[in-house]
Amino acid sequence: MSGNATWTLRRADASDAASIAACAIEAFRHYIPRLGLTPIPMTKDYRAAIAHAQVWVATQQDETIAALVLDITDEGFLIDVIAVRPQHQGTGVGRALLELAEREALRQGHDSIYLFTNEKMTENRALYERIGYVEYKRLAFAERTRVFLRKPLRN
Repeated sequence: MSGNATWTLRRADASDAASIAACAIEAFRHYIPRLGLTPIPMTKDYRAAIAHAQVWVATQQDETIAALVLDITDEGFLIDVIAVRPQHQGTGVGRALLELAEREALRQGHDSIYLFTNEKMTENRALYERIGYVEYKRLAFAERTRVFLRKPLRN
């Protein structure tokens, strides 16, 4: 996190579930017309995620401005959700959360980190590729195609 950041990063607790859900709805709702369906992060049970995964929030003046859900799966260390409220996009808070995810993956013994996004979320895919993520598979199901990307964290 940069020294002039105006947010605080911390682990989420159960009391954050509603504000994380609201953040995800704001961050992803503009995709509904493009996708023709509701993005999964908009309907996720964040109370369950907080209980069973690793959830972080970025807060500013007691408001959740961004959220990050990390998990460990059979494929490795997963960035399950990263959501930044639209008015805070471009401020560096999303980058700070991605860097936090990479540090956590390394700290927990993982050599890489992965994520997935909808193939129609082209700007997200472009951002991830710019910062070192490489597509390694696609899965089509239920009117959506997920693009999986992985980033090595050790040389």
